[in-house]
Amino acid sequence: MTTPSGLRYGWTTGACATAATAAAYTALLTGSFPDPVRITLPKGQQPAFALAREQLGDGWASASIVKDAGDDPDVTHGALITATVRPGPPGSGVGFVAGPGVGTVTKPGLPLAVGEPAINPVPRRLMTAAVTELAGGTVPDLVIEISVAGGEEIAKHTWNPRLGILGGISILGTTGIVVPYSCAAWIDSIRRGIDVARAAGHQHVAGCTGSTSEKVAAQLYGLPEDALLDMGDFAGAVLKYLKRNPIPRLTIAGGIGKLSKLADGHLDLHSGRSQVDLRFLAELARSAGGRASVAEEVLAANSALDALQICQRAGVPIGDAIADRARQTAEQALGDAPVAVDIVVIDRAGAVVGRAGRA
Repeated sequence: MTTPSGLRYGWTTGACATAATAAAYTALLTGSFPDPVRITLPKGQQPAFALAREQLGDGWASASIVKDAGDDPDVTHGALITATVRPGPPGSGVGFVAGPGVGTVTKPGLPLAVGEPAINPVPRRLMTAAVTELAGGTVPDLVIEISVAGGEEIAKHTWNPRLGILGGISILGTTGIVVPYSCAAWIDSIRRGIDVARAAGHQHVAGCTGSTSEKVAAQLYGLPEDALLDMGDFAGAVLKYLKRNPIPRLTIAGGIGKLSKLADGHLDLHSGRSQVDLRFLAELARSAGGRASVAEEVLAANSALDALQICQRAGVPIGDAIADRARQTAEQALGDAPVAVDIVVIDRAGAVVGRAGRA
């Protein structure tokens, strides 16, 4: 399957785990593995998956599938996902176990209880439905163990350590399909980060555009790691989720280029979806006390950072003006939510060049 722009869709870890589970359980029942194995996704699609490995033992069966994320730059692309199934105690129904490379939940606030394997609710439902259909419509007593080769290392490049999911990756997916460059997983991680911060009782979180701004926010406010949200370009995702699930205080920290776009009313700060408007910055420079000649220089600048340096030489506090306007954008997105906002603007070296709101 491809998008209208010709990019290939991919499959979530949850879809791959479901297909591996269906293949393994079929072998446990019949002695042979279906290859390819076909499953039904929540919206009715029925993709087929080729098996990468298969093993059948005495009272257990195991099948593996290589995840194909399509044309999405997913860190789990190419991961080997294995399902091992074995009978469970009578009356136990379907249970799930985290094998090597799959994390375990250690903090409250996620949709799974502390101590549970990080196999999310929708993949659990998909796997349960698949084995129930194979069992003739009756929920079988079955233990499903999901493992991911190298999952513990892959998890270091995800939000899992910060969310308190330790030992590996999460098995995710709500539709079973990965939409290329939708960044749905990143946005979902932002939401889960807010959930974990709320459950921990944090009264202050910081949405940061990158690692440098995250370090600055942590140093300025002494925030713990689980109060720091790696929002990247998705300021809107942070603000919209906090509007529904408020935390008393939000700091937004970022580089002058991205926060110039937030100041100009953009909630998606990606360079492909919003641009720094030098006319807007020239107007800000003028409103911050800059002479017409300074505004003209800003209008001819190469970047927001160049505009900042022009204003710094002229003694014009454009960083504070950007922070103030960015705060207005954030407050408008939050509406009546009881969230106090402050803004920290940094330059490329991490120096604070603008602030607005509570210090």
